Amino acid sequence: MTDDPTTILLVDDHELIRAGLAAAFTRDPGMRVLGQAENVAGAVAAYDGLQPDVVVTDLHLPDGTGLDIVRRLRAQSETVGLVILTMHSGDDQIFAAMEAGASGFVGKDAPAAEVVRTAAHAARSPRTFICAGLAQAMMRRMSGESTRLSEREHEILLHLADGLGTQQIAQRLHISESTTKSHIARIYQKLGATNRAQAVVTAMRVGLLSSAQRRAD
Repeated sequence: MTDDPTTILLVDDHELIRAGLAAAFTRDPGMRVLGQAENVAGAVAAYDGLQPDVVVTDLHLPDGTGLDIVRRLRAQSETVGLVILTMHSGDDQIFAAMEAGASGFVGKDAPAAEVVRTAAHAARSPRTFICAGLAQAMMRRMSGESTRLSEREHEILLHLADGLGTQQIAQRLHISESTTKSHIARIYQKLGATNRAQAVVTAMRVGLLSSAQRRAD
């Protein structure tokens, strides 16, 4: 176990906001700000040079968006923490961040301590998305007919939570593996997940699974 601090790269086109974030991270002895950038190009260059543990970026930047940074860096690394920080925290922005590969999403109206906590989460679990408003956003999404799980999809979700693999689920339900894979892909799409763990966690948050049903890793 290492005691090295979690290193942070801050990206925002407003110097005052970067300074405020830097001050918040400085107050936590487990965090260290390695560098700052004000746009997408600067963020990518800074990441390549500094290799921070976590990148905290504004959504709207002069030469693109924080999602551009998230997609670019996630394609390079599965272990970097990527946090979107924005004034615009609607459902569309939350799902876009999650689907791009972000580790967390925080509104700029949140306390500084929440930003720090989200960055710490991103360092520990970079591929598990966290957002205070995710459950409510997911419930609104799931209320739409096109995103509601079918009876079969919910049945497969229960088996995924129980730790069964694709072949086992297919055998249990007497359907082909290709059909099972198609159902699983649709479940992931509807839940905004990229893997089993994210699907199970999101399903629990929106009430599709009880804690007793969650036995997946």
